[in-house]
Amino acid sequence: MLYYLFNYLDREFDLVGAGVFQYISFRAGMAVLLSLLITITFGEKLINMLRNKQVGESIRDLGLEGQMAKKGTPTMGGLIIIAAIVIPTLLFAKLENIYVILLLITTLGLGAIGFLDDYIKVFKKNKEGLAGKFKVVGQVGIGLLVGAVLYFNDDVVVREFNPTPQVETTSEITVPNYVDSKSTTTTIPFVKNNELDYDAFNPTNNEWVTAAIYILVVIFFVTAISNGANITDGIDGLAAGTSAIIGLALAIFAYISGNAIFSDYLNVMFIPNSGELVIFCTAFVGACVGFLWYNSYPAQVFMGDTGSLSLGGIIAVLALVLRKELLIPVLCGIFVIENLSVIIQVSYFKYTKRKYGEGRRVFLMSPLHHHYQKKAMPEAKIVTRFWIIGILLAIITLATLKLR
Repeated sequence: MLYYLFNYLDREFDLVGAGVFQYISFRAGMAVLLSLLITITFGEKLINMLRNKQVGESIRDLGLEGQMAKKGTPTMGGLIIIAAIVIPTLLFAKLENIYVILLLITTLGLGAIGFLDDYIKVFKKNKEGLAGKFKVVGQVGIGLLVGAVLYFNDDVVVREFNPTPQVETTSEITVPNYVDSKSTTTTIPFVKNNELDYDAFNPTNNEWVTAAIYILVVIFFVTAISNGANITDGIDGLAAGTSAIIGLALAIFAYISGNAIFSDYLNVMFIPNSGELVIFCTAFVGACVGFLWYNSYPAQVFMGDTGSLSLGGIIAVLALVLRKELLIPVLCGIFVIENLSVIIQVSYFKYTKRKYGEGRRVFLMSPLHHHYQKKAMPEAKIVTRFWIIGILLAIITLATLKLR
């Protein structure tokens, strides 16, 4: 909104300084600053409000050190995360941008699913929360919407340049020679000719088959990563800190993908208008870092499913929009390994129970962070080490720009 206001003031009145809103870097800086201010300033008010309404986390006794001391800690803190993402985006981003619209819908949609789950747990006193099948239906619904928009919307294109510009002989004007095309291509990490077209998996020439393949891929990533973030949100500060690291890496990818010069130099797909996502990404990072002000050990508030589902979904959609979803196993390695630890634990337990009559475990407890808690490692140390691993994974992901 402020972008349009200052753009109008600059165009109509030549207001000094108004033109600075044309720069993505300035608006991104303002977005992260406002996001931090919102979380830090209003976070305590939200915590007090939740505490007064007795919106406390119900804790199952898993035999973990210090676990029961967290009983009654306010939850649903994801509300402040969502506000700190949405408000700066509405103020500083171009709201007609299809990618910004899609990310806002994802944030609010998955946030609503998580809120319903938290509401049932807290106010209906049902520890199970929203039934898993309904949660998955909601995630699949968001994934279906995102996939359909990315595939069918005419504004979602990839721009390819011809190094030889066209020359209009009649007017002697040199114009750039490029073509915007609808495409289902994505980036393959660590490969020289690093583009993969999902249409290659279509055994027919039917466009609807390609659409179905692509949309199923989108649904898989949205569901998997939102669940991964949800599982990772098990100890103080882990999900928020990890998400901030991932969000910063995606902001760099968004800036490069939306810049013709940088994308050409680094041989990255140029995605017109994707640079606007830098504003969303910085608001996302600011919200996560600001939330750590209250969520770091010992946590004064938990984000709940309201926050964790939306954070994971945002990361997945950002990666899909930027055609970097195949980098998710590296960039989101923490989420992936947390997910896998649960799958491995449950699968092996069921297998050994059928074979030996007694279930056996690979980990002392899953998800993985609970395994280390069982080994008596301090919670703060686990979180810090996971953050360090997250930073290393982000660096490796960014290195794929040149390592091929």
